[in-house]
Amino acid sequence: MSVLAHGIGSRHDLPLSPFYAFAGAFAALFVSFLGLGLLWPASRFRGDRAGRPLPVPLQRLADARPTRVAGRAVGLAAALFVLLHLLLGPDGPERNPAAGAVYVLLWVGLVPASLLLGPVWRLLNPLRTLHLLVCRALARDPAAGRPLPVRLGLWPAAAGLLAFTWLELVAPDPASSTALLLFLVPYGAVHLAGAARHGARWFDHADAFEAYSGLLARLSPLGRRPADRRLVLRSPFNGLDATPQTPGLVATVCVMLGSTAYDGFSDAPSWITAVQTSPLGRTTAATLGLLAAVALVATLYALCAGATRLISGRLRHPLTVFAHSLVPIALGYLVAHYFTLFVTEGPHTVMVALGTDTPVPPEPPLAPGGIATLQVAAIVVGHVLGVVAAHDRSVRLFPPARAVAGQLPLLALMIAYTVGGLTLLLA
Repeated sequence: MSVLAHGIGSRHDLPLSPFYAFAGAFAALFVSFLGLGLLWPASRFRGDRAGRPLPVPLQRLADARPTRVAGRAVGLAAALFVLLHLLLGPDGPERNPAAGAVYVLLWVGLVPASLLLGPVWRLLNPLRTLHLLVCRALARDPAAGRPLPVRLGLWPAAAGLLAFTWLELVAPDPASSTALLLFLVPYGAVHLAGAARHGARWFDHADAFEAYSGLLARLSPLGRRPADRRLVLRSPFNGLDATPQTPGLVATVCVMLGSTAYDGFSDAPSWITAVQTSPLGRTTAATLGLLAAVALVATLYALCAGATRLISGRLRHPLTVFAHSLVPIALGYLVAHYFTLFVTEGPHTVMVALGTDTPVPPEPPLAPGGIATLQVAAIVVGHVLGVVAAHDRSVRLFPPARAVAGQLPLLALMIAYTVGGLTLLLA
């Protein structure tokens, strides 16, 4: 299960010079920061108001009832397939595709799917479909229910993401049928109970995979305008700019960043030795390591937000105002850590599901040097996109005299995250 849980395995011997990687990253960040300060004096992003409507036939196809029914059926059938294999199939990912379906096709596959098609898990989510079917059987409106507390926000989703990443990265045997059932069955029961109490809107705020897919979909060229519900082609920056400033948003993104950082660090021989020899026990030590990684990411961001508030002199909620700029950074980390896992273990999982005896995973599509270059580029591009998103928000909110100075803490944060990401990748 080490391959499924830790991306491409060891990343400490990639054939790329750390000096050139760090130099290129710093150059990209500083050049983009200076260029934006000189050439971008006013906000250019329009959030949900931007976008060119798709042609009417494509709009009708996307919104057609058969299309939506087919999507729900696929999600429900996939969930039933995984559940049956967990209950009746053999244990171990070599013969049972359930672990690969959850950790690779779902967790990693949602990244490209959400980037290309938008928040696809909202349609595919089998829990949402089950709730819809039960409501129809009871002649009840799926949206009916008690109002959600405003302060709830995405906090349940952040907790769900942390629980899932704990299962993936810390649990003693995350690929076993028992471990997956002990997570998935209570997870499904909690969310169906929440939807029964609060209606289908519960999934928007509480389902970890919907929040995960929805945040990544902010960078999709496909979006939907709230005003008329039309599907539009848009700049990913406009989708990112429209990210709701919801309670729990920062926590959710920090869990995404921190868990991916821990995934990289957990491969280090020194950490493996420390965990295995810890008097606390392996699971407790690894749990503390995961929590520490998330806490470190959140602490650095909180310090940056506090410094930004001091410089600006007028910003009331800097934590949520700039949280959207962390989403492309999280995406860069996800691509860097899981690209090879997806293109090798994804087909392997499909072959196991089709009944192929002892299937051999395909070779990575890139040589080691190409993989290293892609990983570094993903991290650097993610941070540069974060700088652009933060700059546009800064010039919108800050007085002109403080717009550039107000971004200095954010630039320092981007540099710190870049150093950390590249160190985990190359050290």
